Amino acid sequence: MLTSKLAGPSGWGGDMEINKTDVVAEVTMAFDAYEAALVGNDVEALDRLFWASPEVVRYGPSEALYGRDEILAFRKARPSAGLERALMRTVITTFGDDFGIAFAEFRRPGVARTGRQSHSWARLPEGWRIVAAHVSFEEG
Repeated sequence: MLTSKLAGPSGWGGDMEINKTDVVAEVTMAFDAYEAALVGNDVEALDRLFWASPEVVRYGPSEALYGRDEILAFRKARPSAGLERALMRTVITTFGDDFGIAFAEFRRPGVARTGRQSHSWARLPEGWRIVAAHVSFEEG
C-alpha cells in the first residue's frame, strides 16, 4: 500500500495524507462490516452503513437508487437467497482522515460474470458511512 502526501493547490492550506495506516484500517473495518451484512442479508446493518440522507446514491446492475428511503426499500424487497459471493480483489484508498474509496471485484457461486463494486466512504458524526455506491457486472 502506498502512503504519500497530496500537495494542495495554492492557498488550500495544507497537504493531504493518502493511506494513513489508521484510517485505512478504519475504512477496511467498515467495508468488512458491509460485506458481512450484505451476504447475511442484515438489512438493518446495511441501512446503518449507508448515509441516512436523501443525497446518498446507489447504482446497481438494474436500478438507480437516490436517497436512503429508496435504498432501504430495495434492500427490504430483495430476495434473501443467493447473496453469497467471494471477493477476488479489494482496493481501499483513503484521503486525509475523513474520506476513502473501496473497490472490489467479486464472484457469485455458479455465475460466470465478475461483479464490480465501488463505495465512497465518509467519516460523519455517526461514524463511517457509504455516501455513494455502484455495482455492475462485466459483460459476457
